[in-house]
Amino acid sequence: SVYTKSFPTNGEFICPSSGKPCSCGEGKVHNSERSAGGSTCGEHRPVSYNEIDGSLYKEKELIFPPELVLRKNLPLKLHGFGGIRWYRPLELKHLLDLKLVYPAAKLVVGNTEVGIEINFKSAQYPILISVSHVPELNVLNIKENGLEIGSSVRLSRLQEVLKEVIAERESHETSSCRAISDQLKWFAGKQVKNVASVGGNICTASPISDLNPLWMAARADFHIVDSKGNIRIVHAKDFFLGYRKVDLAQGEILHSIFLPWSRHFEFVKEFKQSHRREDDIAL
Repeated sequence: SVYTKSFPTNGEFICPSSGKPCSCGEGKVHNSERSAGGSTCGEHRPVSYNEIDGSLYKEKELIFPPELVLRKNLPLKLHGFGGIRWYRPLELKHLLDLKLVYPAAKLVVGNTEVGIEINFKSAQYPILISVSHVPELNVLNIKENGLEIGSSVRLSRLQEVLKEVIAERESHETSSCRAISDQLKWFAGKQVKNVASVGGNICTASPISDLNPLWMAARADFHIVDSKGNIRIVHAKDFFLGYRKVDLAQGEILHSIFLPWSRHFEFVKEFKQSHRREDDIAL
């Protein structure tokens, strides 16, 4: 990590964005070394980086405040400027009740898409509902015939489970899993994947989405629930109706995604074209 290896070792520079060795900082490192080596100032003295960058503590992690770990979550209702209201329900029923009262409310998890629309496109969303703490939307179950993925599951968590599934199951069953896992390698940055959700990426219905074509190719099903708790199933190929339009009526939310195992002689392969290899949008 950057915390324990923030400076180059053996000529390698660790990129703060991807956490991998790269060449993005070589010029700065070499320039700083040349300037330090050519200094004639009598007061110049070498300083051990171990004393200042945290590498001295590479065997330990910072202690996460136990008060935050033990703190019980509570449903929240906050008021903002201009009449904006922000809710955080802890139960699916509470969420559905809110959608019944506010059918046009925007659902957020990582706020990586809605936040951009508000800050850079001047979009107005008076009601925001955070669904990050609804247990039913955070399920991630390995079943006999496929993988059940809650719509609020973070992309980084999905990536971890896909790797486990690929290692444990037959190769012919995990063709879709491998394609999605490989695509997630180049999907945004680590920080974004830690907060962005599967359902948020699907419902945005971006024409340059990295994952939505794979859901369709993998024969995935989307489970949709309305404000009365009724669930209907829509095939991924039928869910996207047009440019940023999806088959969701007012009051409905995406509950979960079911990814079936691949069949014999069924192959799914990812492909992405972009200007950069990492952390870039598709062309």
